Amino acid sequence: MSDQAPPRRSGVDPKLLEILVCPASHGPLEYDAAAGELISRKAGLAYPIRDGIPIMLVSEARHLTGNS
Repeated sequence: MSDQAPPRRSGVDPKLLEILVCPASHGPLEYDAAAGELISRKAGLAYPIRDGIPIMLVSEARHLTGNS
């Protein structure tokens, strides 16, 4: 038997999500697995995740539309 953890699927570590906040609003973020983004409802922004790394720059964020 191996003591190694199983390979991690692409996504955001739940512990990381607990400590990350939106740089614009300082509010909580939600992980949208389908879009591969971290969502800040308070700021109306979606931060991309590239190669498993959240890009927490307001200049890189996508503005959410009214139906998101």
